Amino acid sequence: MPPSGMRRTVEAIPGTPLPHGILGSCATITDVADEHELLGVEWLALGCCPVHDTDWCSDESPGAGSSPPKEFCRPEVEHAVPHTVYAGAECSTMGWSYEEARQHVLATLELGEQRAIEEAFWRDDLASRAVDLTPPGGPVGMAQGVAALEGCLAESYGGIGTLHVPAGAAALLGCCNILRETDDGGLRTLAGNCAVIGAGYSAVNSGPDGMPAEPGTAWLYISGPLHIRRGPIDIIPDRAGPAIDIRYNDLRVLAERTFVVGTTCEVCAINVELCT
Repeated sequence: MPPSGMRRTVEAIPGTPLPHGILGSCATITDVADEHELLGVEWLALGCCPVHDTDWCSDESPGAGSSPPKEFCRPEVEHAVPHTVYAGAECSTMGWSYEEARQHVLATLELGEQRAIEEAFWRDDLASRAVDLTPPGGPVGMAQGVAALEGCLAESYGGIGTLHVPAGAAALLGCCNILRETDDGGLRTLAGNCAVIGAGYSAVNSGPDGMPAEPGTAWLYISGPLHIRRGPIDIIPDRAGPAIDIRYNDLRVLAERTFVVGTTCEVCAINVELCT
């Protein structure tokens, strides 16, 4: 056993964000330079209007009198709001230089920003607009829950959607071969929908009413595809002088970044049991 004494300072243990989180292969991520896009965006929904079959001899004119009449759909205006996430580092000026604090806070943000975005998106976007499919009898099995969600999305959107799963429930998705890994390292259901396994989702795990899931259960959501606009990282302050709090002789550095996470068409939710 080595003699006791002062411990030696070494490099921090590096980490890697979870590979199937919201910043993984399910989302289209765009680094934007136009700060106006980081204030929020809106667009005309695409793919939410139904496409109908028709008799080839029906009147093709859009006016009245066609038999049967063709239906027209007015696209809805959808929007996405910004979420700013941050990491802050504090230490005595005797122990850290400004550059060391800056590097530490950048590494912290890189490792943790995905979880923070997941929490904000689940709480402020998914839960606030979801249709609850949970039957009156209460939570359902995992496979039954995923099937209900995919059916709900398919009724309103014909493209590939996104299944949102708390990390604490992810292991159960393998019990019935609900997910398969793709060549690009992503996760897909048998229907073809992409799956996000989120640590931030697990931290919130709330239903459309905002209430946390009961013990032994979890909430799953499904939405259309994800498009994420990502801003640059801001370091505050940008130099050593203002970073020092002269009252306590502490050094404080902040790193923050804004994301605008958008999805489209219907969002559905269901409560599932966490048992095999």
